[in-house]
Amino acid sequence: MKPKYLIPLYFLATALAHSEVEVTAPWVRATVPNQKASGAFMELKSKNACKLVSASSLVAKTVEIHEMVMEGEVMKMRQIKSLDLPGDTTVKLSPAGYHVMLIGLKEQLKEGQVVELKLTFEKPGGELETMDVKAVVRPLANTGRGEGTMKH
Repeated sequence: MKPKYLIPLYFLATALAHSEVEVTAPWVRATVPNQKASGAFMELKSKNACKLVSASSLVAKTVEIHEMVMEGEVMKMRQIKSLDLPGDTTVKLSPAGYHVMLIGLKEQLKEGQVVELKLTFEKPGGELETMDVKAVVRPLANTGRGEGTMKH
């Protein structure tokens, strides 16, 4: 049985050809009319240690890197300055963990639409690398792997 949401390889071909970072299965959660925020999720794997330091998208006024953390018995979401990517290790961005927040959405995100993201990585010497990523919009109820719904 084929997965319902496959990203054609040509979406990633340009980014992978010149990058030390591999992006797998990028997706964005759909929104309801007038909803102003959503999340982008994916898996990142770098050949060498580096950091995800920023992200941007034309569909949102602001794009931030976030994490979900437990404080006592309460799950809280907060912005982080960067996300470390250890060399040769997959880091998952998921609804209940690290993720990219799209804030101040300019339009409703509908299932099947493709959202373009720009991810910026900092290499150990301080050199920046920007990668274009195309993420498919999945249904509002989709959590990626059975995680609970995240509230923002």
